[in-house]
Amino acid sequence: MEAKRPEPVTIISLRKLSLAAPEPQPKETKTFTVEDAVETIGFGRFHIALFLIMGSTGVAEAMEIMLIAVVSPVIRCEWQLENWQVALVTTMVFFGYMVFSILFGLLADRYGRWKILFISFLWGAYFSLLTSFSPSYIWFVFLRTMVGCGVSGHSQGLIIKTEFLPTKYRGYMLPLSQVFWLAGSLLIIGLASVVIPTIGWRWLIRIASIPGIILIMAFKFIPESARFNVSTGNTQAALATLEHIARTNRSVMPEGRLVEPILDKRGRFADLLNAKYLRTTLQIWVIWLGISFAYYGVILASAELLERDLVCGSRSESEVAVPVGDSEESRSPCHCHMFAPSDYRTMIISTLGEIALNPLNILGINFLGRRLSLSITMGCTALFFLLLNICTSSAGLIGFLFMLRALVAANFNTIYIYTAEVYPTTMRALGMGTSGSLCRIGAMVAPFISQVLMSASFLGALCLFSSVCVVCAISAFTLPIETKGRALQVHCVFTVHSLQAHCVQTAGLLSEASSNEGDETQLCSCGLNHGNG
Repeated sequence: MEAKRPEPVTIISLRKLSLAAPEPQPKETKTFTVEDAVETIGFGRFHIALFLIMGSTGVAEAMEIMLIAVVSPVIRCEWQLENWQVALVTTMVFFGYMVFSILFGLLADRYGRWKILFISFLWGAYFSLLTSFSPSYIWFVFLRTMVGCGVSGHSQGLIIKTEFLPTKYRGYMLPLSQVFWLAGSLLIIGLASVVIPTIGWRWLIRIASIPGIILIMAFKFIPESARFNVSTGNTQAALATLEHIARTNRSVMPEGRLVEPILDKRGRFADLLNAKYLRTTLQIWVIWLGISFAYYGVILASAELLERDLVCGSRSESEVAVPVGDSEESRSPCHCHMFAPSDYRTMIISTLGEIALNPLNILGINFLGRRLSLSITMGCTALFFLLLNICTSSAGLIGFLFMLRALVAANFNTIYIYTAEVYPTTMRALGMGTSGSLCRIGAMVAPFISQVLMSASFLGALCLFSSVCVVCAISAFTLPIETKGRALQVHCVFTVHSLQAHCVQTAGLLSEASSNEGDETQLCSCGLNHGNG
């Protein structure tokens, strides 16, 4: 019997169909950061104006600081001052600078760079003008101390320049700012040679206040830092600033939406000493203190060497014993000596040395890096301090002093750039402020070495200056972070014990970068990096 074949079964599945159009998949919105915008817009007319206006803050600062050097002989004679009283003026100016550097740094990270810069210039110009009406020595010291407090806020101009410049231009444009400091120094020396002998030192102070007053009016053309605005959540103001820069430069903005993290914790001193920046901060402080100690040591030692003729360790005529007589000058505690035209020429020649190595300094910063360049110039500074002890002619001595001024100026250039680049936006102004405070401690100690110890032991003073420079050279060479070619950081938070890095990306998203056991990886604002960078 034939088997019955199974009949095929048709299975029909019903599916609910919708006649509506399929929902479109949301497109991913493009975003960009301030760093992206700064790099896309590039360098242009806005940055030239920024360089001229913010760079001119160095003119005003140099004139106020160098003013004491050219006015000291006059006030010494007018108020019959002793040596320690003249030195106290400089010390108090740097004391005010030291205290307010930290305060202005804290305030700038919390309330804005532009506001603090504007306030510091108003403060400095006001008290500088009041100084010209000082009725006594006590009032003069107090008012110059207030000027020092105001001048300490001028460093915010450098921070604004740093935060607006594209990465590849920072190493070229920031060292050129030394030209403005040189211009201010030469301007005050030149004015002093003409004004003091004719209409007096009080008018010199009034004239020296004019550049600061002009800059106050010019600041309206420079906006607040876009990096600071986005860190406080003011994205619209940052976007408007970036669009203004793009229009001025005749460039374009990147496509998408500006997104940045809102950083609530800004301007905290504890951040400078956290695990990531502790070593960097301590070494930067050592370098700042040493550079300032050497810089003002060279300036004061130059006057001592030329005045006392300490070449080859010889004694000057002023130190030769004189017969005791009834001369009024021999009994006077005040030895009035006004600057002669030759003195002003010597000051101008030595000051010109500060720009001599600027081209080489720019090349070193950009090709060798900040750390290696600084360690080389600090090592050379130590060597030239020792060379001052060589028996040579006056021309040879001036040549050594010229090179020392060039080297210490190059040191300042490099450490200014490095400090502004190494810290993130949340504490950049505070980092500059604390470094400026340590800088003024070195400036306050330098007179006692250049004017007191050098008179007692010439070689001992030179060895001390040289030793400090060697320590700074080693500190610079061993700095854990190199900032050459590195984008400015926004904010990084990481935990070593958990072996995880929690970092805020510049796209504004909080991301978590997991790391393998024993391998610490950080996702920072400039991208994915390994190690300290």
